[in-house]
Amino acid sequence: MTTQTPGVTAPAYDVAQPLDIDFAGAFAGITEEERAHQLAVRQFVQDEVLPVIDGYWERAEVPVGLVKRLAELDFLRDGVDVPGRPRVSLMAEGLAAMEMSRGDASVSTICGVQGGLALRSIVMLGSPEQVERWAEPMARGEILGAFALTEPTHGSDSVSLETSAVKTVRDGVEGYVLNGEKKWIGFGSCGDITVVWARLVGEGGDNQVHGFVVPQDAPGYTGTTIEGKVALRAIWQAHILLEDVFVPAENALVGARSFKDTSRVLFATRLGVAWSAVGQAVACYEAAVAYSKQRIQFGRPLAASQMVQERLTKMLATLTQMQLLVAQLTRLDEAGKLTGPQASLAKYTTTRGAREIAASARDMLGGNGILLQNRVARHFADIEALHTYEGTESVQALILGREITGISAFA
Repeated sequence: MTTQTPGVTAPAYDVAQPLDIDFAGAFAGITEEERAHQLAVRQFVQDEVLPVIDGYWERAEVPVGLVKRLAELDFLRDGVDVPGRPRVSLMAEGLAAMEMSRGDASVSTICGVQGGLALRSIVMLGSPEQVERWAEPMARGEILGAFALTEPTHGSDSVSLETSAVKTVRDGVEGYVLNGEKKWIGFGSCGDITVVWARLVGEGGDNQVHGFVVPQDAPGYTGTTIEGKVALRAIWQAHILLEDVFVPAENALVGARSFKDTSRVLFATRLGVAWSAVGQAVACYEAAVAYSKQRIQFGRPLAASQMVQERLTKMLATLTQMQLLVAQLTRLDEAGKLTGPQASLAKYTTTRGAREIAASARDMLGGNGILLQNRVARHFADIEALHTYEGTESVQALILGREITGISAFA
């Protein structure tokens, strides 16, 4: 049995320069502005994320400094239209998510939670006054937001959520009292506001799902950070307990009147998850390519092995299919023609593909594949979370199966 001196790690394998991988020209038609946005995010990832993220991930610590930089660079809003800020095309938004995830999935998820979910809910469903109140401060990173939909007993079956809201008047102020629990809520224990989805019940209630912007310091709001995670360790997710939390009427999102409105927000983010899967697959692939050229075994680089070349080819083939799919569906989205089943196909296909590529890359790196410094291990773990959230593989398959057969197999 060999021993290793404490504190000494194996040498890392150099992936200093990212590969510009687009074998089939999936992104050949993007504009100069979209390409510039992609490269700006890539540069940020190379210069500021990759040098420090392993430490944050290992310590399960939120990289607060990176969050501030994301805001300064206008990446924190995740492409959501905010009055007074330049519009980002859906293609540019997707390319940015790919590049961010290529660096780290936790950092990409920070953008997805803050911009893609919380900020988007307010911009899409809020009144002009609500947008003016919260949107710009969120884009600047002065207010950190969470999106609380999932419950301990309602994950995939989120439409059946049990958190309740009851109309009331407290100290002469009209509002709502919220009760319930939420789980797996990014920034739910370390942010400033949470968009809580609750069913309006009681006298005057319609039993529909509505959205409420809840300050995290409101009496009765308790957000507890979930510990022991083995994925997305550099973003904190919370178990939230709502006990008679009073929310003034001005904090109720005026356009959130049913779960259909909630679904509009979720639909707008689904391709983003697919783009993130592509980004993580790219990171694993380029790490495997670099390793195969640098690792010497039996007197020659691994890349000289027929078996290794075949495995790299399979990884590239899967990655190329993923790129072509997200690029085409994003073009459909820009034309207003993207359907729900098509978005489900993107999520279903890309997270499955990313898992396959990550597993192959981890195996190719051998023992070095479990070291954070060689990048693959972190993505290998994080892809498991990506594969689950915003619609599990099984749920996406049921959506697609219903589209294929015309028969719903949902229980």
